[in-house]
Amino acid sequence: MTSTIKLTGAPLTIDQLVRVAREHARVELAEDSRQQMADSRQRLLATVSDGQPYYGINTGFGSLSQTRIDDHALAGLQLNLIRSHASGVGDPLPTDIVRATMCTLAASLARGLSGIRPAVPETIIALLNSDITPEVPEIGSVGASGDLAPLSHIALSLIGEGPCTVAGQPTDAATALQNAGIPPLSLEPKEGLALINGTHLMAGRGALVVHDCARAFRASVGAAALAMDACRTTHRFLDPRVHDARKHTGAIKVASALRTLLDGSEIARDHAEDDPRVQDPYSFRCAPGVLGAAYDLLQNARTAIEAELGAVTDNPLVFPGQNTHADIISAGNFHGMPIALPLDTLALTAAHTAGISERRLFHMLSVFDTESGLKPFLSPHPGLHSGYMIVQYAAAAACNELIGLCMPATVSNIPTCAEMEDYNSFGPRAVAKADRAVSLLRHVVAAELLCSVQALEAHRPLRSGVGVENIYKTVRKHIPVLDADRSPAPDLRQLDTLIAEGAFDQVCAL
Repeated sequence: MTSTIKLTGAPLTIDQLVRVAREHARVELAEDSRQQMADSRQRLLATVSDGQPYYGINTGFGSLSQTRIDDHALAGLQLNLIRSHASGVGDPLPTDIVRATMCTLAASLARGLSGIRPAVPETIIALLNSDITPEVPEIGSVGASGDLAPLSHIALSLIGEGPCTVAGQPTDAATALQNAGIPPLSLEPKEGLALINGTHLMAGRGALVVHDCARAFRASVGAAALAMDACRTTHRFLDPRVHDARKHTGAIKVASALRTLLDGSEIARDHAEDDPRVQDPYSFRCAPGVLGAAYDLLQNARTAIEAELGAVTDNPLVFPGQNTHADIISAGNFHGMPIALPLDTLALTAAHTAGISERRLFHMLSVFDTESGLKPFLSPHPGLHSGYMIVQYAAAAACNELIGLCMPATVSNIPTCAEMEDYNSFGPRAVAKADRAVSLLRHVVAAELLCSVQALEAHRPLRSGVGVENIYKTVRKHIPVLDADRSPAPDLRQLDTLIAEGAFDQVCAL
């Protein structure tokens, strides 16, 4: 168990969410947050006792909001909401995504603007700390009235209903809560709505995807540096004056990172003179510009997710009013578009980062110029051995799928709830596409790393820059030199894992 994450009302960081989701860091609720929620709850109760209608507290939901609910049925209203809205379909979401969603939800509720009791986030926290994970079907949210269906499946477990897992083992929520000594949550007015009417799936999963994309991107910069010396390109196009003249932050950062990785290269010095090539292909020469643009999109997505991890996104919100009463305001913070659009662009980041990587890989294996000093397909004995010929095929297949994932989810609107919810974000589809895109990006970068490290063998005893050589050593700890044909699949899987675990993060820092 890693160090405790305390929910204080402050924004969660992406790193904190990763620790809770994947490392099972313990979560606690700060006393100040508990008091803020208690105060908010008292204000809400004092206000709704006036007999006036308040959305989702004593009325129906969505297009049924004009239906007034009798006071004796208010608890049943919240229970029925959870049961009816748990309508997801498809395969269950992975445990880390559900845990990220739960932690994001608890942090939002802890900010004291939802009008609920501290017992609500405390029950979520109890499940997290007991390794109880609700079973949440992936498909069902349109990302506008909050992530209604997936959050309802989480809420089912809080009230002791529905399937879940404990430490990965399937069971039912009633049994899991009983065995853990956690009382099922009895919902009071407003609390069911507060549990499901926010962007917590989009934001939680988005944080994980941004984290994973950043790791894959850093590895891709390392792979680009490897490929440059593997193919004996010039380093002149990395001159900082070139990129300062263009003014784009991402390109300046990427060029600087590549220079650092390649600094001190003996390979570059070896062909600095009398090289007949005038210019290198775009996939090398324009790498800072292409990767820099992709990096800028990634940073934009990070900024949006970081903002959402400090947000309150349910509806209505409860603000301090006059005396002991509250201002209860129905609005639209649950709408996913502020993060759905940036999440849509992550597929573009992944597609272009993978696309230019595959082009360098293709150039390396095809040996278009003899000045590279490489053998076709990096084969030990071309013809008898095929070498890494089909590694490029696999990278090309991944890139083809990435092209399809670049169709935005957010631009195809389908209204819901009898046109009350008439413009939806489909952010959950945007983040699902981004998640798949980052997975495919890792596959392509793994392929370039595998082949580039092998290509460096052709230039020994010359050495590349210190950073490149550190990447080389990391890869060679796990993958031996190719001296005869063998299946590349296990080596590619190993590199995929190394990228996902951040093995190249420090050496390829931006």
